[in-house]
Amino acid sequence: MEWVEVTARTVDEAKDLALDQLGVDTDDAEFEVLEEPRPGLFGRTRGQARVRARIRPTRPRAKVERRDRRRSGGKKRSDRPANDQADTDTTTDRPDDSSAAEATAVTEEQAAKRPPRRRNASNTPKPTPQGAPAMSETATDADVDLETHTAIVSEFLTGLVEAFGLEGTIEVESVEEDTNEIRVQGSDLGLLVGPKGNTLAAVQELSRTVVHRRVPGHAAGRIRLDVGGYRQRRREALERFTQSIAEEVRTSGVQKALEPMSPADRKVVHDTVNEMEGVSTISEGEDARRRVVIIPA
Repeated sequence: MEWVEVTARTVDEAKDLALDQLGVDTDDAEFEVLEEPRPGLFGRTRGQARVRARIRPTRPRAKVERRDRRRSGGKKRSDRPANDQADTDTTTDRPDDSSAAEATAVTEEQAAKRPPRRRNASNTPKPTPQGAPAMSETATDADVDLETHTAIVSEFLTGLVEAFGLEGTIEVESVEEDTNEIRVQGSDLGLLVGPKGNTLAAVQELSRTVVHRRVPGHAAGRIRLDVGGYRQRRREALERFTQSIAEEVRTSGVQKALEPMSPADRKVVHDTVNEMEGVSTISEGEDARRRVVIIPA
């Protein structure tokens, strides 16, 4: 993902403007402060803050860390063989020959019913997603191109639709530079959307986790998900709403603040207003309460 560069009165304001342009939260972006305001007379500042930012590349957790967590979470195995432990438990009261024979028969019967020990999953090669090139285990720092990134998420969505017992087809479209939108098209897909798109947002986060686990290096580009055209319809409705509010602001000359929105929705508002004459936008608030204010130009 390419860097975006913004300027503002303070570093924090510049970061907020960059987040609005990228359409992501703070945790999904990385920043680089290029220039800070200089102190002036009487506590004032001179100049502006200049910051550049980009969407943070997805990075998997280190394999050693995952392996250590599995080891620490499991129970410790005894170094002594099972036969030695059985001998220790029976040293207090030694049974007679007949009892020993019966105990041996029971032990052999239990051993026959015991399922075979599973091999360590870390030793088995992971399947390569359909349409994605095979990756070498030694290339732990290799970047994954957008095509492979898209193939992994598409495979995950296909399995998710089948797991829910739904019917849908996967479509991929390039919507921006280094950004692909993967759409699940079909009927009765509301279960994957949820109230106000909450389930769809959760599926988006799950897809990122899947990519983290599957790729050895950075995943290039950005993937945006849509199910049943929900986000497309919401985007179009938000554009119409923004245009109507912006027209009121341009006519009355009085600014209006919109309700708090997600970074993706704020980006739609900014982009819509930027295409209109006589109005502009600013952002105010922090985190979940951050909102867009439409002001006369």
